[in-house]
Amino acid sequence: MTTQDNAVLLFRNTMRITDGHLESFRGAIARAVAFAERHGPQLMVQTFVDEERMLAHSFQLYRDSDAVRTHWKLADPYIREVMEHCRVERFEVFGEPDADVADGVRSALGEQGALTFSPRIAGFVRFATAPRASGLSGGSGPDTP
Repeated sequence: MTTQDNAVLLFRNTMRITDGHLESFRGAIARAVAFAERHGPQLMVQTFVDEERMLAHSFQLYRDSDAVRTHWKLADPYIREVMEHCRVERFEVFGEPDADVADGVRSALGEQGALTFSPRIAGFVRFATAPRASGLSGGSGPDTP
């Protein structure tokens, strides 16, 4: 990764899907993620749905606070559409955003759900840019998924 490791931010958003809105929520999330993949600054976006509990979990990885600000500017209409079908139950920020982003998260969440900030202790990010050819079949070395 070409950024300062200390600047990396991981957001986890736990959303309660409104009864009767599951399919609309899925569609709004699909459109938002497709937009982020094409235009957003995120390094990673993954969203998971627990239909039994009507919860969704969204993870977003950012290089730094500037990337979060860029996301907010670009994605506001998509965020609003998603929020028509859910409410935030919990929002977790892993890493240390600058004061502006921390205040923005607090302001956006309001009284809607629990908010936590967890400073980074250690870690790394590894994203493959192309599949690695290992020449091994069924091995347990570093090229084994």
